[in-house]
Amino acid sequence: MRLNQPVRRKYVTILKQINHLAKEMADLSDGKLQAKTAQFKERLVAGESLDDILPEAFAVVREADKRVLGYYPYDVQVLGGIVLHQGEIAEMKTGEGKTLTATLPLYLNALNGAGAMIVTTNDYLSKRDYEEMSPVFQWLGLSVSNAIEDTGKDNKLTALEKRAIYDADIIYTTHAGYGFDYLFENLAASKDDQYLRNIDYVIIDEIDEVLLDGAQTPLVISGMPRVQSNLYIITDQFIRTLDENIDYQFDEDRDNVWLTKKGIRACERYFKIDNLFDPKNIELNRHVFLALRANFLYEKNRNYIVSKGEVKLLNEQTGRIMEGTKLQSGYHQALEAKEEVELTANQRAMASITYQNLFKRFPKIAGMSGTAKVAEAEFQETYGLNVTVVPTNKPVARIDEPDQFFMTLEEKVTAVIDLVNSVHATGQPILLATGSVGMSKLYSDILLSIGIPHNVLNAYNLPKEAMIIKEAGQLGAVTIGTSIAGRGTDIKLGNKVKEIGGLYVIGTERMESKRIDLQLRGRSGRQGDPGKSKFFGSLEDQLITKWSEQQLSIDKYNQGNRPLSQKKLIRIFDLAQDASDSAGRSNRHMSMEFDESLRIQREIIYQDRSQIINGDRKLSFEMIRTKVDEAFDIFLRNNYPLTKERLKRYIFDHLSYQLPEEINQVDLKNLDEVKQLLHQIFADQLHTKQLEITDPDLLEVFLQKAVLKSIDEGWIEQVDYMEQYKKIVTSRQVAQRNVMTEYEKEATRAFKRMRENIYTNMVKHLALSYFERNQKGEWIIQFS
Repeated sequence: MRLNQPVRRKYVTILKQINHLAKEMADLSDGKLQAKTAQFKERLVAGESLDDILPEAFAVVREADKRVLGYYPYDVQVLGGIVLHQGEIAEMKTGEGKTLTATLPLYLNALNGAGAMIVTTNDYLSKRDYEEMSPVFQWLGLSVSNAIEDTGKDNKLTALEKRAIYDADIIYTTHAGYGFDYLFENLAASKDDQYLRNIDYVIIDEIDEVLLDGAQTPLVISGMPRVQSNLYIITDQFIRTLDENIDYQFDEDRDNVWLTKKGIRACERYFKIDNLFDPKNIELNRHVFLALRANFLYEKNRNYIVSKGEVKLLNEQTGRIMEGTKLQSGYHQALEAKEEVELTANQRAMASITYQNLFKRFPKIAGMSGTAKVAEAEFQETYGLNVTVVPTNKPVARIDEPDQFFMTLEEKVTAVIDLVNSVHATGQPILLATGSVGMSKLYSDILLSIGIPHNVLNAYNLPKEAMIIKEAGQLGAVTIGTSIAGRGTDIKLGNKVKEIGGLYVIGTERMESKRIDLQLRGRSGRQGDPGKSKFFGSLEDQLITKWSEQQLSIDKYNQGNRPLSQKKLIRIFDLAQDASDSAGRSNRHMSMEFDESLRIQREIIYQDRSQIINGDRKLSFEMIRTKVDEAFDIFLRNNYPLTKERLKRYIFDHLSYQLPEEINQVDLKNLDEVKQLLHQIFADQLHTKQLEITDPDLLEVFLQKAVLKSIDEGWIEQVDYMEQYKKIVTSRQVAQRNVMTEYEKEATRAFKRMRENIYTNMVKHLALSYFERNQKGEWIIQFS
């Protein structure tokens, strides 16, 4: 095994110590080997650190892997485990056994009782890895769980069941599953509904897909549907009547679109209005904007698909359906109107967080990937994570042939099909990688027309994924797929395939990130197997039309029938890919900055909720009266000068359904006198409840529920508002405004408004709520 210098310098000594212990562990009986777990725990309690026991613990679990699973981790896998324990990213090529590698640091980091978690990119992988690896942990005396719910079950897991899952020593889950659990945990109404605990250590499998590719789209929990608008369909119909460059136009990168002056006039004539920008037409204006973007910025079979009458978003990097994810602020409904499917409810955003901030909460993060090194600078800057390249167990035998580029798409497709034809004739299996679902369908149609049987792996047939991957390495197999990075299933070669050269990966285009190209190449040549890869491209590919700064024109570069040299074309593609990668980093940075503005607010709210739920902050009527006093101040300040009608309306809406006699005598100009009257009404309402409910515990529950309900209503409104404002402020880049400055200012203003709304709602929920008994004789709190 050849180690690169950074690895040798840092970890080879530890690896030698582990190897030195191998025979000692092999000589132990099963009982004595299993007893090591309890001994390690005792040593940790006595003051030793995880680093102190690392060599022996790794040697134990390595031997256990052999006895229980039948696999003995190679030196390079042990090396990968050491890297992961140190809180770094281990770059390990496809087929090097990352799943087995993870057993080593997971076992070690679970010994101190602080919890160890491994997150994967999809439910299938999480369940598979849990089922395959959990026997070794259980054999060693540790508890292990899988947090992925069975979608076939009618009933969702209860909080009690989830608590048991997260209390295990080792937890298998997905990044999205854990993220949603975290958000739902912080919407819990009581301690009984909470289930998460603080976990010290997390390993993120395919960490670049999770923290880079998935970082531009925050996790959002939606609920509380808005009243559905009837403008989506009619505005979509209007947009279809428009002409590009006459009624609407794009920016240079075609990332933004807007109506021209002629388009605005056309809109006003179509809807028979005088001014599209009149405040009374704000909803129509918003829906026209949504329809415009849905029709011209979101591309079917690249950004989304339509399956069984539903619009489903796609991860552009992997081609995977983003299950359970919808565009916010009406965008999803605009897409549904465009595709003429049934409109779903437009719901409020109730809670959100980016993957960056979700995983930054862990004291120790580690990750695995086959292509992390090219993004090391971003990992270091954003997460403080270093990347260590772990050598392969056997030398890579794959041959990466030079890329070949063409002027036109037609020339490229012809060259790709010619190569597929010639390679297929030899029986060598082919993986034909495309950049989108649409292109995968195009190549499939061509292969069908020339009689080459094949499988297609894209978002329309992911249920057959495992079977398709299993067959992809067989003699004569041809598999067309969008980029399948992070799918975690190795393409294993069938009989006689090694003899004819192994798997041939044909990239039909350069992808928008260099990492994706490397991941695709890495599907071939696993564990020293032979293989080949070759990528094609044309000046009509989306990578060039979208990202080339040279604004390429085929006519410009093909004057006099003199096409560009391959050297010049390679430079053009490299620069476009660099621009795409740079834009991706910029978008991820902006997404994190947006969320950073809300992070402190989120932590304040979640801490307030946690203290109330856990009883760390004892609520009392005296403490609440100070908040009520602030609510009255807000009302009086916002309604100056005060009128009798406004005062009556406030009392009816927030304090009592009966007006006191004193309201006719109160001096509206004397605000102290008005406030005293409001306090008296509020005190009378609470006194009535205290007379009705004599149980102090029930009264405490009442106060807790009322305050939590007020906080949640305010926070949900804040999250939803800022999600919508984000869409608006992003478009202001066109006007050369500082997006983040505007967003941060508005986030601060909105948080202040939210606090005021919380106090106002607290008055209402405390004063206007009432108690009633159910059929079992239990008291039920009914909030207005």
